[in-house]
Amino acid sequence: MRYLPLLLLCLLLQACTQTQKGLGETVKLALLGPDDVQVSDEQIESLPYASMYLRVNNGQQIFVVLGFDENGQQKWITRDQSMVVTQHGRVVKTLGLSDNLLEVNNLQQDPLTAPLSLTEGASWTRTLSWTEAGKFRSATATSRFSRLKDQVLTLGGNTVACRVWQEEVELPAEGKSWTNTFWIDTTSGQVRQSQQTLGGDYFPLETTILKPAKS
Repeated sequence: MRYLPLLLLCLLLQACTQTQKGLGETVKLALLGPDDVQVSDEQIESLPYASMYLRVNNGQQIFVVLGFDENGQQKWITRDQSMVVTQHGRVVKTLGLSDNLLEVNNLQQDPLTAPLSLTEGASWTRTLSWTEAGKFRSATATSRFSRLKDQVLTLGGNTVACRVWQEEVELPAEGKSWTNTFWIDTTSGQVRQSQQTLGGDYFPLETTILKPAKS
């Protein structure tokens, strides 16, 4: 388990207020169209913490660092104490946003638990709980995976060969569907980049791991 005091981050990164904005602020700024945050490869490498770019609800790209790594979950915390929790690269919970993903069950059966063993047509069923316009929602989701063309990403100054998997998600009871995409490191099996939706084809979120957590 590792916790990063926010004051320390400000000391390590110049112009901290420009590079690590809160998620709540990001949602508010979405309509204003500010420039995406870009952090240099040198800054990424100098930080002794895992880091990633995060984009919430089509808003500004921000830079966040890992606050906690415990029980197989990574907890990314921002200046305003918003939190995004990932497990095997999948967002499984959020706190402090205008709407939040509250719970995902049956995570032990998620095909992303063994990403390098993923096969065409792999499926998964789970229950999602989230808020939508402040109202509680819950539904059963079914997924099916299909492999796309491999890609090479440049992350933090390093080239990373990735398998690209597309996850087609359906909520039969809601009549809704959407697509998640995961870029999986062919060597480590870590999800290095993703495009996900928190719940019910609502509230998109993008992650790009610049410096992965040490195992």
